[in-house]
Amino acid sequence: MRSGARIPSEALIALHAKLATKPARHPLRADEVRRTAEFYGVSLSTVYRQLRELYRPKGLRRTDRGVPRSLSRQEAERYCEIVAALKIRTENGKGRKLSTVRAIEVLEEHGVETPEGHVQPTQGLLVPTTVNRWLRTFGFDHGRLTRAPPAVRFEASTSNELWQFDMSPSDLKKIPQPGWIEPGKGAPTLMLFSVVDDRSGAAYQEYRCVYGEDAESALRFLFNAMTQKEDSPFQGIPDQIYLDNGPVARSGVFERVMQHLGVTCMTHMPAGSDGHRTTARSKGKVERPFRTVKEAHETLYHFHVPETETEANAWLRNYINRYNEKPHRREDRSRIEDWLDRLPEKGIRTMCSWERFCAFAREPERRKVGSDARISVQGTQYEVDGDLAGEEVMLWWGLFDHELFVELNEKRYGPYQPTGGPIPLHRYRARKKSARDKRADRVALLAEKISVPRTALSGSEKLRPLADVVPLVSTAFVDPDPWHQIDYANPLAARRGIATLIRRPLGRLPAEDLCFIEELVEQTLNREAIAEAVAARFGRPR
Repeated sequence: MRSGARIPSEALIALHAKLATKPARHPLRADEVRRTAEFYGVSLSTVYRQLRELYRPKGLRRTDRGVPRSLSRQEAERYCEIVAALKIRTENGKGRKLSTVRAIEVLEEHGVETPEGHVQPTQGLLVPTTVNRWLRTFGFDHGRLTRAPPAVRFEASTSNELWQFDMSPSDLKKIPQPGWIEPGKGAPTLMLFSVVDDRSGAAYQEYRCVYGEDAESALRFLFNAMTQKEDSPFQGIPDQIYLDNGPVARSGVFERVMQHLGVTCMTHMPAGSDGHRTTARSKGKVERPFRTVKEAHETLYHFHVPETETEANAWLRNYINRYNEKPHRREDRSRIEDWLDRLPEKGIRTMCSWERFCAFAREPERRKVGSDARISVQGTQYEVDGDLAGEEVMLWWGLFDHELFVELNEKRYGPYQPTGGPIPLHRYRARKKSARDKRADRVALLAEKISVPRTALSGSEKLRPLADVVPLVSTAFVDPDPWHQIDYANPLAARRGIATLIRRPLGRLPAEDLCFIEELVEQTLNREAIAEAVAARFGRPR
């Protein structure tokens, strides 16, 4: 009996066919196997083993496939790391980088300095096709190394917990009759401003004519977004606002106003600050409504073009209200219904008045007060306290009003009103609409050849305001009063204010009047209450 003898394949195939015609434990199966073993001079085990191996899948590749043969695997991975690092280091903004051939040439001719020392392979050791195969096998190819990490989805748990804020140029670009034009700059750009509630996806958008992204336009838009509306329940002060690292986020005025309102500002991470993470992923919830408005609403401007910013906002508001009534991304209700259902237990935080909002929006500027205790800005005169004459002070200009506060050594004075001269255009008050602007608000004519119903843009007047149907739980606005316009800063400031009201030094008053003033200051520091009590006792000065 020969050991290790190989039975021909055709004989094994014929034996396998005979055995397949008989049941598994038929006695004739053993007889067939025994006759085959005797004929070829092998053992029964050899016949059974070769039958098992007859139809077993066989590998079509070498057993050492994927293992470098000219050098060790560790050395091959090291060279691949260096080649991949050269590709990443030399890549520019257009995606151009060193090729594998050129990287190998640099390695072989000059070498590369690494933290572990100088690396320079011998000529001909690295073959470009082989190195490319190793790069793919070991996972060092450029596509995998520069691939962004998996996205992590986040979502707020309640409404108004997080708003995503952004702005985008409208596809309309400009309107025929803008509300204002700055000399020398041409017509302003029509910009879309948008906030989207992170939890519900409910949105609020407005058109604004601007010359770029500025904090003043952003603050005006956010005030309108947070105040109560007649045709939508979307309102309230959010806990956090998420925006990009643009001029608005870097504005000190915007940051201070948000601090006074109790809103935390969060910005996207800059590109390249965290490996290969794509920073634009987190803007999807606010970018998606932009695309929807530009595709489903602004495309209808081919039939009718809004003449003024007011008309464009009326048409946009009609579409946004219908957009908020569309289904939620995963809940079995609309976006605005989800916003109403997921309000926090304490309710919404109501927005302050426009006057108090204007008091928060102030921009600092360092100036020197004249010897006559006056400050002149573009022809406008402000007269400040005499103690500030000749001092270098910090001026706090109002973005939306014409009041001025002055700060010296962490002490604030004011507010001061203009004493004469014109108010600088577009700095302290908005330009009033002319008769021509009001006439321009009329409805555009239908197109001569093709048209759509005007209700597609202006909406139906029979819609019932949703804000009158749904009662909302709200909490009163807590005024931080950073400029002490409501209450005096301390009792000493209150006494000075009383002396100013009665126009007499307090030291010259009788003892009973002094006692009255001390009791009044101990009871309250409110400016209005003190003024009424002083007027009732001393009368109003002439």
